[in-house]
Amino acid sequence: MEIVTRAEQPGDLELIRTINRRAFGQDDEANLVDALRSQGYVRLSLVAVVAGQNVGHVLFSALPIETDRGRVDSLALAPVAVLPEFQNQGVGSKLIRLGLDECRRSGHRIAIVLGHPAYYPRFGFSPELALPLDSPYAGDSFMALELVPGALNGVKGRVEYPPPFGGF
Repeated sequence: MEIVTRAEQPGDLELIRTINRRAFGQDDEANLVDALRSQGYVRLSLVAVVAGQNVGHVLFSALPIETDRGRVDSLALAPVAVLPEFQNQGVGSKLIRLGLDECRRSGHRIAIVLGHPAYYPRFGFSPELALPLDSPYAGDSFMALELVPGALNGVKGRVEYPPPFGGF
């Protein structure tokens, strides 16, 4: 199966909503994507295409860390969605890997995810890296990744989730 990834295009918006609805079995994630997009928080949005069909989506949005020395920019990786019939075939992994690579190329230094602790470490996310960060979320599901080695050295502060995340 050939998986092609590309940047979100205006004609993809309803398909992205459908992918998120079907992947999660609810509207919450689709509404989150729409709200992040409409409020200007999106930094990267990729779709995965198989045989001409949009089957997956990943979103990276602005997620500042407030420290005593000022704001440190980071990204939230959320959500990652794949149509149920295409799950467990590498679509989500490819979207995440290529998305992280593009974020690095674009000059981003830190990514944060709230996700399954057995899944995201394969991409370099670590709950230990997130320990100095205060968040409304705690535990092994709250993880950070240095897109640039050492980007989190000395960073201690509060992760400020934008208002669209308030529903989670």
